[in-house]
This record gives sequence, structure tokens and C-alpha cells, in this order.
Amino acid sequence: NNQNVSINLSDFMFNDWDNKYDGIICNPPYINFHDYDNKNILKEIEKRISFKLNGLTNLYTLFLVKSIFQLNENGRAAFIIPSEFLNSDFGKLIKSYLIKSKTLRHIAVINFEENIFDDALTTSAIILCANDNKSCKVQFSNVRNHNDLSNIEKAIESYPDYLSNGQTVEFDNLNPELKWRAYYQEQNAVKYKNLVPFVNYGKVLRGIATGSNEFFTFNMSKANKSGIAKKYLLPCICKSIDSKNSFFTNDDFDKLQANDKTVYLLNAVNPDIFVKKYIACGEEQEINKKYLTANRNPWYSIENRPPSPIWVSVFNRTGLRFVRNEANISNLTTFHCIYLNMFSAPKTDLFFAYLLTDVSKQIFNDNRREYGKGLQKFEPNDINKSKMLNLELLSSDSESEILEYFNLYRKSVIDKKPDESFVNKINDIFIKYYT
Repeated sequence: NNQNVSINLSDFMFNDWDNKYDGIICNPPYINFHDYDNKNILKEIEKRISFKLNGLTNLYTLFLVKSIFQLNENGRAAFIIPSEFLNSDFGKLIKSYLIKSKTLRHIAVINFEENIFDDALTTSAIILCANDNKSCKVQFSNVRNHNDLSNIEKAIESYPDYLSNGQTVEFDNLNPELKWRAYYQEQNAVKYKNLVPFVNYGKVLRGIATGSNEFFTFNMSKANKSGIAKKYLLPCICKSIDSKNSFFTNDDFDKLQANDKTVYLLNAVNPDIFVKKYIACGEEQEINKKYLTANRNPWYSIENRPPSPIWVSVFNRTGLRFVRNEANISNLTTFHCIYLNMFSAPKTDLFFAYLLTDVSKQIFNDNRREYGKGLQKFEPNDINKSKMLNLELLSSDSESEILEYFNLYRKSVIDKKPDESFVNKINDIFIKYYT
């Protein structure tokens, strides 16, 4: 019965660009780039606001960009969205737009231990924007419980003044290339000296992506049933649960194979009649038309990804987990691959000993991505862009001491009696030298 209310049901990204609003409130859809018409939507945005965005952009951030464009003078916008874009690669251009527009006023990152949304494994942030000239800085705050939510209301009421219980950053000092976690959480790296880029020692790449693990992976029962000869099977760790310890040996692989675990990957080079028959079955199931396989030639080929000496977990709740790949086998995307450069490879054991320590994990954690219920994720570039201790500064005596403890730890793991005290001793050496 209110004559001032109008409801429109239409696609927000392609409609209503010419109207301006005094207030915009939004909880936009969370949709990854390959699940919406990102090509045409990005063209529409670029045409309207003359700002080019990344093709990997999640749809929720495009709602934010369009809404800022549609704010009247002195208009305000309030969004609740995943905080993921603050610390991801695709978010860099979104952050650049927020800085350029000078409308961003407050980011409240919700760090509840439990999920806000039951059906979405992601952390949330409340974004407050204002199209005025009343402020030249942004406030960052953390919301750890329901009581902290009242601080957001106080922030709105006190605007343009800022609350004392948050960090404020001038627009000119905001860096879109950084993970913005640095503005609202204490950084572990500041505790240590003599840090260098991780890429001084090597690089991280994701594991092999098949496009259809069910089709491409084998245990011996499946191979025998399909008549696939062993020369077409690539030894491969397919599930993180199959590598529980810090060292993965040939014996570990043999036990998995003997227990008929899925530890092989189809490598159909010069296929025989049985492999061709299996490929034909895959085409009947339209495996060849999936997102990844459709872009490969031939579709059943696998990525050329040599075994890496060290694996690192993708998802975790207790910090990064590193595994020494002594069996020299391949891995799927359940792990990332760490490849050392020619200068670091001779000291792989020293490098791995460092990775096992709490010191290394604390520093890496500055670049983590956070999801609901304490789940953390690291993309390859999250590690590549991290810092680490400069191992070159260690004395030869310290290196020898570290390697002695490392070998004792390795033996304890191999003997199924892992003794973490040896890792703690290594950690203490790094703390002594680098804090």
C-alpha cells in the first residue's frame, strides 16, 4: 500500500545503469567466473564505467562495483559479501576500483568461528561506502562475536568520525597488490629479520588437474578389469589422506598399491586397443566435453607436470602441511608442487627442514585465504608471494645441527614413532638466528 515502493525483477548486471540511488543495500550472489556469463557482463561493466576487470572475477564483486557507480552524491551503500576478494588475485582490480572511487569507508571482517551462512563455506565482510568528500581514509575492524556487530552500527552513527577500536588507512597508502589482511590482522613476518622472497628458492605450481578424476584415476582392480597395461599408468598420489606423514616413501606407495588404493593416473601415450576402448567409453560419457578436457588435444592427454620433491597441502585447519616426496611420484591437485631451483636443489633437506617448523608456517600464514569454520586455503601464488627466512645466512655448524635433527626426525617418522621434539629443536635454531 506504499506508493513510494517499486519492485523490479530483472538482471541487475544488464539493467538500471542510468538510475542513481541515495541508498543501496545488498547481499549479492556468490558465483564463480565459470558459472555465469562473465564475458558479456565484464564487457557491459567496461563499457559503462571504463574500467577493465579480471575474467576470473566472482560475480558478487561486480554487484559492488555497479552499486558504487550508481550512488548519488552523498549516497551510501552497505554490502555483506565474502571477504575472499580482499586477499585473492582476482580482487586486486576490485580493490583498485574501490580506491579510485574514493567511496570505501569501512570494512568489517567477520571472523566468527562458525559460519554466518550455513550453505556457504566462506568468511564474510560488511562493506560500507559513501559517495561524499567527508573522508580520505578507510577503517578496518574485526567482528569476532555477535556483540562486536554493534560496533558497525556505532561506526555508521559516528561517521565521518572513526571509532578508536579499528585501524584506519589513508587512501593514498592503500595498496591493491597487497593482501588486505595486513590492514586488519597482525602479521607474523614482522617478528623475524632477514626475510627474502620464497621464489629465491623455487616456485609452487598446482598439482595435475584431470578434469574428471573418476575417469582418469585407477587402482589395480580397475586397471585389470579394463585391460589397461601398467605402462599406461602413471604412479600418482590422488588423495591427501593417502599421505598422512611428512615423508612419502616407496614403501608407502607399495602398501597403497597392495591395498588396491587409487594410486595411478591414465597416461594414454600411443594407446593400445584396450586403452582406445576405454577412451571411447569416456567419449560416450562425454568426459571429452568437460571444462578442462574440451580444451586439451587430445582430450585424454594429461598435463606435463614432473614429480616434485616436496608437496604442500591446499586446504588445512592447523597450518600448512608439507610432504617430502621420496617416492618421486606425481600428484593431483590435492597437493601443490614445490620445485626448487638449481641453486636450492642440492640443499633440499635443509629447505624441507625449515618448512617443517612453526616459524615457516607462521610466516606463510600471512598469505592464507580464510573460509568458514577455521578452514584455510593456499593457492600456489599465495606461497610464491610469501616471504621466508634467508637460509644462506646460516653458519655451516648450524646447517649441520639442523640436518642432524632432521635425519633423526625422519627416522622417527619412518619407524612409525614420529618425535616432534626434533622439529622443535630445529625451530629453536631458527628463532635464535632470525628474531
